Amino acid sequence: MREKLQTFAGSMMVPIILLVIVGFYVSIASSFTGYILTEGTLLYNLFTVISSIGFMIMRYLPFWFAVGVAFGLAKKEKGWAAFSGLIMFMCFNTVIGTYAGTQGWNMDTVSVSHLVDNLGWAADKAKNFNSLWKDLAGMFTFDMGIFSGILTGVVTSLIHNKWYKKTLPTVFSFFSGPKFVIIMITLISIPLGIAAFYVWPVLAAGLQAMTKFITASGLFGTFLFGATDKALLPFGLHHLIAFPIEYTRVGGVMEIGGQVYEGVRNIIVGQAGSPDATGYIVRNFTTGRILFQFGGLPGAAFAMMATAKPENKKKVASIVIPAALTVMFVGISEPIEYTFLFINPLLYYLIHVPLSGLAYVLTELTQVSINGHALFFMIPNLFQPHKVHALSLFLLVPAYFAAYYFSFKWAILKWNIKTPGRGDEEDEIKFYSKKDYRDKKDGSALANEIVAHLGGPDNIDNITNCATRLRVTLIDPNKRSANNVWVSDLKAKGVVGDGKAIQIIYGPEVSTIATEVKEVLEID
Repeated sequence: MREKLQTFAGSMMVPIILLVIVGFYVSIASSFTGYILTEGTLLYNLFTVISSIGFMIMRYLPFWFAVGVAFGLAKKEKGWAAFSGLIMFMCFNTVIGTYAGTQGWNMDTVSVSHLVDNLGWAADKAKNFNSLWKDLAGMFTFDMGIFSGILTGVVTSLIHNKWYKKTLPTVFSFFSGPKFVIIMITLISIPLGIAAFYVWPVLAAGLQAMTKFITASGLFGTFLFGATDKALLPFGLHHLIAFPIEYTRVGGVMEIGGQVYEGVRNIIVGQAGSPDATGYIVRNFTTGRILFQFGGLPGAAFAMMATAKPENKKKVASIVIPAALTVMFVGISEPIEYTFLFINPLLYYLIHVPLSGLAYVLTELTQVSINGHALFFMIPNLFQPHKVHALSLFLLVPAYFAAYYFSFKWAILKWNIKTPGRGDEEDEIKFYSKKDYRDKKDGSALANEIVAHLGGPDNIDNITNCATRLRVTLIDPNKRSANNVWVSDLKAKGVVGDGKAIQIIYGPEVSTIATEVKEVLEID
């Protein structure tokens, strides 16, 4: 189960890439059209076009998830899988709308006025039923948000992986392989869509109840989210708790300028694009990251440097300072987190996890309202500074630096934890300085060694990557090299998992490494 969840979480990162672009397009372009430029000028029209692209991506999020998830979960022939995901999504929603029509439902009959005036429904019941439906790219269907894209993407990948190599008799050979998958998708979409017609209203009620629970749980729910998000990071499952809140109605629903936005990240983008918005939502389950990315983790990193042996301090600084800057500028925190996670997990779970949860609580208590949680992603705020309310960060960030610095320093010295620079032998804990990266092996050579240490091409069932890790599914886990070999000989920062599903942590350069490995394996 963990293997499949890890793979699924990784596939979700494919469509999420689009949302990073959306944030910049909408925030920056809308600031020019709303506050700076005069309507009708050439630049105004240009930025209007850019903003419209961003809103278009937002409007059709389910499409991108259908294609992206199918692509990400496919083992081979990923291009065909992505194409199949789009077909499944369109067929699925067409079936829902058509079958609903046979039951007497269309855009007119699901309107609140029709339900109340002609069918005698209570107003609340009518509004709840009406909220289930929408017009999506000309299709009358359920308003499932990205869940429809995720569902159809997952189902498509299952069909694709089962039948993409299907062979048929010679007379039907044209329909073999991926084309057979297309046929099966159009057929399977029928029972899938009809089943969704009956099941989705029940699930939607469950999501509504979950939303009410999160809202009613207040600061406890905020703490629980932040702590759980970090606690799941080592297992590669943290995306599964963050995605529903960030990109679905579980995180809340808000109407902005006549457009309904679901999920806290989507709501923030909507507020960035609205000239009437005076700030961003406070309870957004993201601003807590600012405290441990700007203050906490740099504090922990400098605690490692302070406790290193005198002769090793410069060497430790060569990894601590770049890693701290990376956290603040682009929000990639795993190089620091995995340094103390693998040395002593108690540092991670007894100090970092609870303080992470508390960070979300403090930013919510002090009403922090800002777009982005790392310097790079905060650039749009420069164009709309009047929407930012974050003065408390000038006190909270230094406080978090001090809290992490002194707690980590105390724990390291108290229990003599062998953080970087404190080992008895140079190779006991591996450092990665600038010289290490300059001397790093050629990418193709490293990729060949990675494949060899995974037990060879025939032992690799599937390989993908997220922002910092290679995610590998093996046929026989006993054929791969031990964890310490990956760290000492293959430039990895650590390995997660001990079964068929493992994750090899390489940091931000993992995308290049993954491409090289796939070329060695001759897969797309």
